[in-house]
Amino acid sequence: MKDLHSIVLDLIKATRNHEQYRDRECINMIASEGIKSPAVCQMLDMSHDLATRYAEGNNNAEGHVEKRFYQGQKYSSQIEDYAADAIKRLFNATWADVRLISGTHANTATFKGLALAAKNNRIVVTPLSCGAHISHDYTGLAGSVLGLENINHVYDVNEFNIDPDKSAYVIRATKPGIVTFGGSLFLFPHPIKELKEACSDVGAYIAYDAAHVLGLIAGGQFQDPLREGADFITASTHKTFPGPQGGVIMGIPDTSIKEKAVRKIQHAVFPLTASSTHLGRLPALGLACLEMKVFGQELAAQIVKNAQVAGQYLYENGIKVVAEHKGFTKSHQLALDVRVFGGGNKIAQDLEDANVILNKNLLPYDDQNDKENPAGLRVGFQDVTRHGMREGDIKHLCDLIMDVIKGKRTSEQVKVDVMALKREFSEVKYGFQNVEEAIKYAKT
Repeated sequence: MKDLHSIVLDLIKATRNHEQYRDRECINMIASEGIKSPAVCQMLDMSHDLATRYAEGNNNAEGHVEKRFYQGQKYSSQIEDYAADAIKRLFNATWADVRLISGTHANTATFKGLALAAKNNRIVVTPLSCGAHISHDYTGLAGSVLGLENINHVYDVNEFNIDPDKSAYVIRATKPGIVTFGGSLFLFPHPIKELKEACSDVGAYIAYDAAHVLGLIAGGQFQDPLREGADFITASTHKTFPGPQGGVIMGIPDTSIKEKAVRKIQHAVFPLTASSTHLGRLPALGLACLEMKVFGQELAAQIVKNAQVAGQYLYENGIKVVAEHKGFTKSHQLALDVRVFGGGNKIAQDLEDANVILNKNLLPYDDQNDKENPAGLRVGFQDVTRHGMREGDIKHLCDLIMDVIKGKRTSEQVKVDVMALKREFSEVKYGFQNVEEAIKYAKT
């Protein structure tokens, strides 16, 4: 093993290489990644001391600080309250918890809290093969960590969505404590309204995992879960929502049953699953909320438009894009079936060699016992949109992607054009360029 000095030198070099590679040389199309504005990054830089501090304690029914067990909290408590209020105002919620350090942490606390509140450990989820996040699954935290009994929604492969009639039957037959919506391969809004009655009939809480689509919800371009019947939203804050890495839970606890659930969720946050809650991200989170209030509708609309344009263009040029009869997508994602070109594993690597970064993905009709060789690719458009690409630019990008998929040119040949395109779109749009700009806007 190398000595520590050499390891640190290598670490510094690798970090610099990564920043150059992914930030300046690659076109990033991972659907679960976001990009922060210069102002949000500056806000993080302003919070170095805050990022070293602890704030263990309890919150009240509004998500505000109620009690802390450390001294020196007079400003950090204000910051947490302001960040929670920013989230609540943006999403028209009345309660939010911003202490979560990731979307998976938000799911952990919510699933645990709701199971305690319902006194019921059964949870209905979208099948993992059909787009659920691993945290929902019996092989992930829901089953293996929390011990919840997974029951699957009935999924309509042709519609790429939950079948509301058949899932209503499952819910009424199994009487779960929790019913989930949302996921990681998430092309179309889920049928919350259609299944709300069945959930109410059996006393199940509805938890909507908005990690991927939170920015689209903020921009009014997807669905509004809280108005459609969801009791709680869980999310990460760094995918289509362009904030710092972290998590959030929110809701409208307007009944005693929901208030009980809030108390149980808060208990599941602290002391059950969190001590340090990474306070340094909270000022940047609040600023990102203002950005989404100002720029979110335009940003979200362009993200969805770019994804749909790409779907149509790829489809017209011989690439199988799923759900063509439904317009391919209503979110930031596309799912491509590239089996005839060698499969998702091969094509994702070929595209990585060309500096286009996306991921292989199982499709619902894939062989679930052969997870390393999926037919699919999952393609996200939030990053390229925030860098300013519009419809014509997206078609050019699709041409480069198709050159690789179809083997018209080598990955090394395409890489030259990818890097040139990246240089054209190096600035971050739909956001404030610095904190002073945000301050001036907020004062108007």
